[in-house]
Amino acid sequence: MVISGLSIFKGKRVLLLQGPVGPFFRRLSQDLAQSGAQVFKINFNGGDWLFYPDNAFNYRGSPEDWPAYFEALLEQLHVDVVMLFGDCRPIHRAAHEIACRHGLEIGVFEEGYIRPHYITLERFGVNGNSSVPQSPIFYLNTPRYPIDPPLPLGNTFWYATYWAMLYYFVAGLLKPFFPHYRHHRPLTWLEGLPWLRSLWRKGYYTFKERGMLASLTSRFSGRFFLVPLQVYNDAQIIKHSDFDTVTHFIDEVMTSFSQHAPRNKILVVKHHPMDRGYRDYSGFISQRAGQLGLQGRCFYIHDQHLPTLLKHACGVVVVNSTVGLSALMHGTPVKVCGKALYDIKGLAFDHSLNKFWREAQLAKPNSRLLRNFHDYLVAHSQLNGNFYKRLPVVASATGLRWTLNTDTGAVYVDRPDQRKSVAASE
Repeated sequence: MVISGLSIFKGKRVLLLQGPVGPFFRRLSQDLAQSGAQVFKINFNGGDWLFYPDNAFNYRGSPEDWPAYFEALLEQLHVDVVMLFGDCRPIHRAAHEIACRHGLEIGVFEEGYIRPHYITLERFGVNGNSSVPQSPIFYLNTPRYPIDPPLPLGNTFWYATYWAMLYYFVAGLLKPFFPHYRHHRPLTWLEGLPWLRSLWRKGYYTFKERGMLASLTSRFSGRFFLVPLQVYNDAQIIKHSDFDTVTHFIDEVMTSFSQHAPRNKILVVKHHPMDRGYRDYSGFISQRAGQLGLQGRCFYIHDQHLPTLLKHACGVVVVNSTVGLSALMHGTPVKVCGKALYDIKGLAFDHSLNKFWREAQLAKPNSRLLRNFHDYLVAHSQLNGNFYKRLPVVASATGLRWTLNTDTGAVYVDRPDQRKSVAASE
């Protein structure tokens, strides 16, 4: 879908399910309609309705009745393509199975594999469900794709915060109209409080951790293993790993490090910025460090500059975070503890975590394999842009840098009030 561009949807009947918080799917419908598609939408709660109030189906039934409703709607509308955000939500898992059974095209959006300037769009599945080839031979024998540098996004935090607070407030307000819907977070205006807590903690930890980055890039440079955490209810943890919780992952990593890492190495656990308002593992990490004899060798940090940390780390341990791919791009050895699309021999460390602490220096990624893998991934699954903030120099309604014509390679790159296409090579 990415490499072919919007023109692939011409003449198709597209059904949109649940999208990211905010107006992205509304804007997407405009891009699809402009390409010649007929677009339909299903809302599942008041937040969905807020950003797509017109010409949409509002599903108010129970989860048990959803599969039959969805299947009947597919036949009624003669749908060709189903598009959704995140393939592990319960409503989407059921829809995915039914759409596959009907032989339909499925487009799955997700946060970008390569961040911060991309979002992901894959056929049929993302992350652990991705159809991206896993053979190193495939990439070593695949010619490189010409990849243009992405247009920069700038800061997107305030956009995401604004859309999220609107979404959850209206979803909570209209909950009586969607009584059977179950979300992965509480659907209430109180959901805005963690975002406010996140802002407070951001300032607090910026002050508390002052000087930490300087220490990690000087006296600890090349001596620390970085462990970037993921959001506590991330489907990557729940569906694509053997860990019950993020705490379970932290415990396993700290235990392994205490038993097998050289004494001159330290462990740095980094909190996920989008989880700042929801979870704090400082008490648990401090307690386990004391029990495992890691006092002075284990640090818990929050908002330090990630690219700088990756340059100075001697290794990175992830469940399946996209930070792992970023680390590989910095030439830093990576150990994957879950299921990740970049967990390929020649890229990630292919032995046990216990061995990684002592053998990481031997596991730097193969540069040619990594380059070809990166370019293939961008060409086939990444779109320059963001769900919450539009690229200001791109004229598509979504603000994404779509490829619009497979013959000419034309893309929208001008401002929204000057809609015209120019050659992608310009």
